[in-house]
Amino acid sequence: MPAAGRASVGTVSTRVGTVPLAELTTLRLGGPATRVVEVTSEDELIGAVRDCDERGEPVLVVGGGSNLVVDDAGFAGTVVLVATRGIDVDASASCDSDALAACGGVLLTAAAGEPWDDLVAYTVANEWPGIEALSGIPGLVGATPMQNVGAYGQEVAQTVWTVRTYDRQDRRVRTFANADCRFAYRDSRFKGSERYVILTVSYQLREGSLGLPVRYAELARRLGVAVGERAPLGDVRAAVLALRTGKGMVLDAADHDTWSAGSFFTNPVLTEAQAAALPDGAPRFPAGDGLVKSSAAWLIEHAGFRRGYSGGRSAVSLSTKHTLALTNRGDASTAELLSLAREVRDGVRSAFGVELTPEPRLVGCAL
Repeated sequence: MPAAGRASVGTVSTRVGTVPLAELTTLRLGGPATRVVEVTSEDELIGAVRDCDERGEPVLVVGGGSNLVVDDAGFAGTVVLVATRGIDVDASASCDSDALAACGGVLLTAAAGEPWDDLVAYTVANEWPGIEALSGIPGLVGATPMQNVGAYGQEVAQTVWTVRTYDRQDRRVRTFANADCRFAYRDSRFKGSERYVILTVSYQLREGSLGLPVRYAELARRLGVAVGERAPLGDVRAAVLALRTGKGMVLDAADHDTWSAGSFFTNPVLTEAQAAALPDGAPRFPAGDGLVKSSAAWLIEHAGFRRGYSGGRSAVSLSTKHTLALTNRGDASTAELLSLAREVRDGVRSAFGVELTPEPRLVGCAL
């Protein structure tokens, strides 16, 4: 493979040649891109995308690479690597809308390229509750509204105030209020769309030393509180980090269980009839509108796929700590990973009649 070249124009860093996308994803998988442009300002980000659009060149915007599965053939186009930075705090912010669960207090605006967990740590240190249970999630701020990132009873739809974007179709900057983001479980108007490039995200947070009421039973047990009670912000963050670490969900270069895209499948949302057909012990949670959410991890394990399952594959397996993560054991290919994902998906469908949906974005490949 030819060595990639590097050139610099202003503060924009450009690599040309065969740049492996495996270097840019937490799965450490993916073939070469034609070109990688790293941008450090909003103007550079818009300019790089607009330039590709004007030339008719395919463009892939990449942040932390924690939610990408890229084909072994790579990406025949330009990868725009977002490295924008900047945080703005308006401590006098308030709102009258009841659309947000965490209304009032502090309006925090962060550039899309800010590391997400650094931002969470910043809010905890400053006693601004609202996103503390989302500690330890890899990736950048710009990805959080895209798939409505959530964990341990919180999701960003509860706190997102506005999302500023570059609209590639209209070629202008557009800002969306929370109600216009079409948030749903691991979904939004931005997910699966190439139209919008997220520039900044604003979060409406409370003020205080206690976190939001704990809604997740596992976290409540770890904190020694009842579901619905509150705990100190720092304690919530520490407990979440400990739980995620125990499941291989905090990045660690030495731990192959973290060479993943996080949860590979979303928890299925079922009709009441589908949920009733599950075994008695299957988790069931109300999901509104007569729907019921179950646990993808439970279904995978009870379909016969235990932690560490590889199906005879030497380079990929389910995490040894958590059945919901598919992992690269060090010398994998995307094709192998997808083969395992198909086996798991088909096994759950055969056992329970439930179709699991992948959570990561698949680039150039499909299940």
